[in-house]
Amino acid sequence: MPCGARVHAMSNDLLSDDGLAWAQRLVRFDTRSELSNLPLIECIADHLRALQVPLRLTYDDERRKANLFATLGPATPGGLVLSGHTDAVPWEGQDWRVDPLGAELHPGPDGPCLYGRGSADMKGWIGLVVAQARAWLEADLPHPIHFAFSYDEETGGFGALNLVADLRDAGIAPAMCVVGEPTSMVPALAHKGVHRWRCRVHGKAAHSSQTPSSVNAVQAAARLVSTIADLADELRDTEPRYEGFDVPYSTAAVCRFEGGVADNIVPELARVHYEFRDLPGLPPGRDADAMQARVEQRARALEPEMHAVDAASGFRFERFASMPAFSARADEPAVRLAQRLAASPRTTLVAFGTEAGLFQRAGMSTVVCGPGSISQAHQADEYVSLEQLARAEAFLRGIAAAPEFREPR
Repeated sequence: MPCGARVHAMSNDLLSDDGLAWAQRLVRFDTRSELSNLPLIECIADHLRALQVPLRLTYDDERRKANLFATLGPATPGGLVLSGHTDAVPWEGQDWRVDPLGAELHPGPDGPCLYGRGSADMKGWIGLVVAQARAWLEADLPHPIHFAFSYDEETGGFGALNLVADLRDAGIAPAMCVVGEPTSMVPALAHKGVHRWRCRVHGKAAHSSQTPSSVNAVQAAARLVSTIADLADELRDTEPRYEGFDVPYSTAAVCRFEGGVADNIVPELARVHYEFRDLPGLPPGRDADAMQARVEQRARALEPEMHAVDAASGFRFERFASMPAFSARADEPAVRLAQRLAASPRTTLVAFGTEAGLFQRAGMSTVVCGPGSISQAHQADEYVSLEQLARAEAFLRGIAAAPEFREPR
């Protein structure tokens, strides 16, 4: 996969040198979710401080990671948030042909492309947003443009939860939000919620010839897994459809199952990880909390038999990630703005989760729209085409003059 001056020369016809340089700069930071994102955040913060842009950082409990929130333009209520997450998924075990942190330009399936982990999801978008800062500072903005760059989206949206809480406490209330996840620059109006649970099943070990004196944690966990599988089948067969999603009903899935230490020992511990992806707009009694209640009801029914052998045995549940579902109306301000700026008469729905539901719950009209395809995200040789980056840059350049942005809020 050769790379040379010819590819770089092509890039100059598609998007600005500054936009491309910022996208490449951010891809070269290793911000896998298990690592700190502070070097990337400080790089952006230093650039904004040099432009005298006011900003605020909110940290995780260990101060290893931070969100960045910055405001360009008038210090007035309302305005538009441009949102992106800075963390990226791992690449271990994937067959990469290029350096995941190289941010190299190569000819690709969609013309010249920027390759690297996070190029599509979603450092290309963040780089373009940062590159526009100087132009927005020189423009006569009627309302503020806010940057919101978060940590730990990939592991459960923990950074955005912290960021939104900080805005609430500070009395900052933007009116609109564009989450720049990869939608091929087609505005997305909805996605499912993503809710992940882990369950530790505690039993009592014994020699496998002495099963009456044991509590088999793996067998108890398997009965719980069967309940989750039955729930998944029920959703598939009976839940009303939400047309437009590739899977138009809520789903349940067991994703990890661990237990046992030897073939002749009744296991005393098992672990199960599972998730629910619930449709937007479900009423109480049908949402992810109701699904979890079904699972816990089954666990409570299994425990008396376990307690008869060992009172310390049983099920322990922990929710470790929860991203709310998102659904916007086609006539909302953020949707109309995104359609105008993307020159897209159509909208779409997406299967993957984003931070959009968190910003929507904070009172912002929200839409998901960004460069690249989700089919490239999380893959070996992840890439975003320069054509998609150019379309996103045109989108951003048009914000200040858009009627939907300029109207009073």
